[in-house]
Amino acid sequence: MFSFSEPLYLTLLVLPAALARYRLKKRPRPALRVSRTLPEGTVPASALLRLLPVVRALKYAALVLMILAMAGPRWGEAEIIERTEGINIVLAVDVSGTMAALDFTLGGRQVNRLDAVKAVVREFVSGRNGDRIGLIAFGSEAYTMCPLTRDYAAVAGAVERLTIGAAGRLTALGDALGAALKRLGDVPSKTNVVVLLTDGRSNTGEFSPETASLLAAKAGVKVYTIAVGGDKPAPFIMNDPLFGRHVVMQAAEADTAALARIAEETGGRFFRAEDTGALEQIYATIGELEKTEVETGRRADYNDLHPWFLFPAFCLLVLWAALVNTRFLRLP
Repeated sequence: MFSFSEPLYLTLLVLPAALARYRLKKRPRPALRVSRTLPEGTVPASALLRLLPVVRALKYAALVLMILAMAGPRWGEAEIIERTEGINIVLAVDVSGTMAALDFTLGGRQVNRLDAVKAVVREFVSGRNGDRIGLIAFGSEAYTMCPLTRDYAAVAGAVERLTIGAAGRLTALGDALGAALKRLGDVPSKTNVVVLLTDGRSNTGEFSPETASLLAAKAGVKVYTIAVGGDKPAPFIMNDPLFGRHVVMQAAEADTAALARIAEETGGRFFRAEDTGALEQIYATIGELEKTEVETGRRADYNDLHPWFLFPAFCLLVLWAALVNTRFLRLP
């Protein structure tokens, strides 16, 4: 689409018209008028003489072209773009031994808690836009599986690598939140969020959940806590590396009181997920609560056309100057 970047300059187009009109009115009149009727056989005016008005118009045409060039002629398209600043979200996922409890279903088959969580978290990550997402895996220890990044494929890959017992069989809830806070401190953002998921009680670690919660509140970090599993202990089967056989154990109940307290102190919310459907709804709710604000802007991709006007204007001026100083030279 053709347009001008500085259309106000087009108002100057009145100048060539006004100047031409002024010159026509000021043209000297002949002192002696003779008949314009030529006798038969008289030689008519030469072709060069008939071209004189065209030569006079060259400088006005050049002036018009220069004004058009000043107005910034351009050709291209303008498009609407979306700029998003994004927020920081750290997903802290419990991979302790109790996450092996087989009380969830996925695609019509029975799965352990971690497999259900991994499927839902992958869906949550794929639905974000412009946010930085990090992943913490915790059990007896807390490990960074993926630092804050907008590479959602990398985050999904890290989620896929989560393994039950990889961080120990106990639950260091305070250390998990502390590690999440450390990752959030690496990349400044206006909004920082932790989604902390566990099915157990804090029974190890350097930081207590209370201390970590106070640090989060002081840093302005909002913590959403999710208790996975029902309100009764669930059986699960786990391979014991020491004895080389599967051992039937009981999964402990999550400490819902501690999780609710963490969420309340930091301005987040506490959720309980007893099945896959509830877990999906929880992450969808968090996604709605922590939507990224999108700023709409415009970006234009234009080709500047002013040289296509300036060059002809220059050529016309050179031609006019050459003609009025040679064949069309006017003597006093």
